[in-house]
Amino acid sequence: MLIDLTGHVAVVTGGGRGIGRDLVLRLAAEGVHTVAVDLDPVTLESLSVELADSPHSLQLVGDVTDSSDLARVVEQVEAEFGRLDVLVNNAGIGATAPTDLLDEAAWRRCLDVNLTGVFLASRAVIPVMKRQNRGRIINAASFAAIIPSVAHAAYGATKAGVAHFGRALAGELGPWNITVNAYAPGMVPTALNHFTERAPEEQARLLSTLTLRRWGSTTDIADLLCFLASDQASYITGQLIDVSGGKFATQIPAVAYEYAASGDPADIV
Repeated sequence: MLIDLTGHVAVVTGGGRGIGRDLVLRLAAEGVHTVAVDLDPVTLESLSVELADSPHSLQLVGDVTDSSDLARVVEQVEAEFGRLDVLVNNAGIGATAPTDLLDEAAWRRCLDVNLTGVFLASRAVIPVMKRQNRGRIINAASFAAIIPSVAHAAYGATKAGVAHFGRALAGELGPWNITVNAYAPGMVPTALNHFTERAPEEQARLLSTLTLRRWGSTTDIADLLCFLASDQASYITGQLIDVSGGKFATQIPAVAYEYAASGDPADIV
């Protein structure tokens, strides 16, 4: 099956750094005209250099919590390319603290970026996609939308909200051939979580929650994203797709590894 995204136009929020940056680079490698939206002009400038030999792209400073910024982005995209095929709502932040110690401002900021930002960006692109009678809205949720983590209540709540919002939006946009899906990554090492820099025993504890015992990668996410953006995924909408390596697919994934190492059925408990 050949997934051909050549000539498509994709907007990626939070596209200047981290996972978002890698997604922009992958989409560009697939022949997509990319539009990276980020708050940091420095990261966007370095991204533009990296994309010099890729299809024509834009790097736009913008805040996903500001509807006027997003309206300007969409206007520039239409003026430059005449179309907008894919929106990837990637921008997100965390807020880590036990609930009784969580600052109200941190809670509100997490909701503003992670959930309201998805709403505002989606709302901004819908008129263009309706006129085209085609579009793909792809939202970054998280495994935390399925099972939240201790001291990450704000983050988990926003990501569960992203998944549910996407289902509602998919129902609204079906008549215009616009699909809306979310993806739930698990443990992907980034500059924020420092997974691969942690002590070996802590890494082992985290990896033991996975059916496929390895860290996730941006390639794993990008493979799914390219599929969801393609015509081959035209009949998939309103879904939250787990791309976590089978995190907690069974109650104790480590049991299979213990059995595989010993070959003794007695290790299966």
